Amino acid sequence: MTTVPTPAADEPRPDRWQELTKAQCFELLADEHLGRVAVVDDRGPVVFPVNFVLDRHTVVFRTEPGTKLHAASRGSRACFEVDRADAATRTGWSVIVRGEITEVTDQAEVERLRGLPLRVWAPGVRDRYLRILPAVLTGRRIAAADT
Repeated sequence: MTTVPTPAADEPRPDRWQELTKAQCFELLADEHLGRVAVVDDRGPVVFPVNFVLDRHTVVFRTEPGTKLHAASRGSRACFEVDRADAATRTGWSVIVRGEITEVTDQAEVERLRGLPLRVWAPGVRDRYLRILPAVLTGRRIAAADT
């Protein structure tokens, strides 16, 4: 008789994972306003929390001169992540957007973006707009365990 090992209590069971559709991913992104963007500088990968808005299936956020703007000026690749978790029920979801990060420089487009509900929590002047153009969009949801 063959036995199948049972995952430890603190390990997620594979049947609890659900891959999200692109539509579900965009819906979750549209409902959130705080995420994390990862870029690579001369010291390696670095992650920043950013306030963002989903605009025409792209992630848009404001920044000031520095690492994120420098990455955009080089046409670098970036990774953006947003999630929500409930520790009490051990449920949650995560959406990842991977693609090119670019600065929005067209003044008509900048004016349009200024009208979006994009409010920055961090202090300082963040008057430069960056956009992540999704090349890869993935998401997962973890469901509550059967008890």
